[in-house]
Amino acid sequence: MSATETETGAPHAPVKTAAPARPAPRPLRKDAERNRVRILRAAAEVFTEQGLRATLDDVAARAGVGVGTVYRRFPDKEALVEALFAERLDSLAGFAEQALTNPDPWAGLVDLLDQAATVIAGDRGLRQILMYATYGQDRAEQARARMQPVVSKVVERAQAAGVLRADLYPTDVPVLEFMLGAAAEYALRVRPEVWRRYLALMLDALRPDRAGITELPEPALSPEEMVQAMRSGTLSRE
Repeated sequence: MSATETETGAPHAPVKTAAPARPAPRPLRKDAERNRVRILRAAAEVFTEQGLRATLDDVAARAGVGVGTVYRRFPDKEALVEALFAERLDSLAGFAEQALTNPDPWAGLVDLLDQAATVIAGDRGLRQILMYATYGQDRAEQARARMQPVVSKVVERAQAAGVLRADLYPTDVPVLEFMLGAAAEYALRVRPEVWRRYLALMLDALRPDRAGITELPEPALSPEEMVQAMRSGTLSRE
């Protein structure tokens, strides 16, 4: 009797073996994840200092890894910029969400403007991405979709409380931030914190009926500083 027949002589169907399951994608090894975090931190520093003209070689040197390691995590500079942009956008949206938890609608709005301006003023690469949206893919719509709903709530809540002028629109907020970022860029090599003076002026202008004038946190640029700022030529889209 053959191995494929039963005791009655009937043929026995061969046993089918199941196909081996395809292994699930492996998470990044710990050393690979550490390298990714290190690269992102280095890129944030390099793009903040140099703007988007910085190269992946610059990032690798700052991170202390070979450029091949950078390419394994990010195939090109566009992919690295995208990762940083998403991270920064989440931070900006987080400021707006925190503003909504402040029981004082005006204080929440002030915190949002101050925190967002601090990030934008201190990050040259982010300013270039947000203000010009011309590096690689256009990220303007991505920023609008992420920011507009939550910023609108911050603005509408302050207006409903009667502490914010009624003719301010949510789209005014990023423009105000860009203006502060431009002031920081203009005076970068002279007095980069001067943007805080203009934030204070803006806040007074946003009050529907202010009782007094806010003390300005930064002195105005002196004539000599203004000349230095004009000569420095820091405003560029490189």
